[in-house]
Amino acid sequence: MIKNAWILTMNEQMEQFPKGYIIADDEKILDVGTMASLPSDILYDKCIDAKGAILLPGMVNTHTHIGMIPFRSLGDDYPDRLRRFLFPLENECMNEQLAYTSAKYAIAEMQLAGVTTFFDMYYFEQQLAEAAEEMHSRGILAETVIDSVTVDVPEPMGGLRYAQSFMTKWQGNRRIQVSVAPHAPYSNTIEVLQQADVLSQLYNVPWMMHVSEMDFEMNKFREEHNQTPIEFLEEIGVLSPRLVAAHCIHLSDHDIELLKKYDVKVAHCIGANTKSAKGVARVRDLLSAGVTVGLGTDGPSSGNTLDLFSQMRLFANFHKTVLQDRSAFPAEEIVKLATIGGANALGLERQIGSIEAGKQADFILVETDSVNMFPIFDPYSALVYSANAGNVRDVFIAGKQVVAGKTLVDFEEAQLRAELAKAMEQCGFKTKALKAMEEK
Repeated sequence: MIKNAWILTMNEQMEQFPKGYIIADDEKILDVGTMASLPSDILYDKCIDAKGAILLPGMVNTHTHIGMIPFRSLGDDYPDRLRRFLFPLENECMNEQLAYTSAKYAIAEMQLAGVTTFFDMYYFEQQLAEAAEEMHSRGILAETVIDSVTVDVPEPMGGLRYAQSFMTKWQGNRRIQVSVAPHAPYSNTIEVLQQADVLSQLYNVPWMMHVSEMDFEMNKFREEHNQTPIEFLEEIGVLSPRLVAAHCIHLSDHDIELLKKYDVKVAHCIGANTKSAKGVARVRDLLSAGVTVGLGTDGPSSGNTLDLFSQMRLFANFHKTVLQDRSAFPAEEIVKLATIGGANALGLERQIGSIEAGKQADFILVETDSVNMFPIFDPYSALVYSANAGNVRDVFIAGKQVVAGKTLVDFEEAQLRAELAKAMEQCGFKTKALKAMEEK
């Protein structure tokens, strides 16, 4: 039992209990309510006094590349960074061990920041799924498919075969789902995109793709097909409720209509999108049209962080500025995007995303004792505009406490960092990265 918590349920009624309790058993939430209504005969094995901490559902990061921690802070301000630094170093250095140790470190970062579920897209996803399982996280791990030889498959678009192989192995896991992620419409054949959609349907899992993100992408489809990427995807028959379209920065009115028509979900990555100067997606128009949107960080080399507190604040600042409307997106709506919105985007809304009896016990406590957390007139405003990842005190995933008192329960942060540093050293990552920086 957690008692004396300021509970934000994020349920359909957006109920909150300023002085509430939550009871969980095994993996599920049994009950939630006010302290005044707490049954006197309730039995429990453990009781935690929240001492006024804000309790809310675990946050959902809808788009990540957790194998890319080694690239963080590398060439951030260089144009064409992807081809000048990331692709060459990835081809030279990325291997199973580096991806695996990066994944564990990334998941630790997310857990310490209150992220309990994520949707990943990278290479060596078998190893990344193993890392997520070991860290007791909840996630969807999707193997990238692209029209070139990659670090984990010897032939172009071989990620499709890789994905099918490891999708079979993970069926039935209660926290980990595995899937497929074509890199983008411009970097795969029509046949591969259609096969990815079929695989997603066969295994009943979401799939992911970068869509309408790049200027050259928009120009390419306009010149070659007289269409937007979204219109192209409709024509080849792959738009569906299972598709999570990452970024969607450049959308026409018709694109938004199509996303709604086919119930395509959108992973909005405001930090990475604006850091790379690509633009601000039309999220208000998407939501007004009834399109499901969740927040994502993109990879740790794109937005440099994997926490959603930073994304919530960037979301508020950029969208209010672009719309020139201070009242746009009240804090309550932004917290929804980071919790139940993300759960809806990943098709997990029946399991997670709100504090309700019968759902998985994925929840976090954000302490209110730090200097930046006083006073609190509106808990949603406090989370969006005042709080940061360092205010996350306790984290539970499927009823298991993975963070207690701002510290990982089962892992040493220093050890995870040392293991990652060792893997980077063994492949010469840092030396090659510094050399690349000098040459450019």
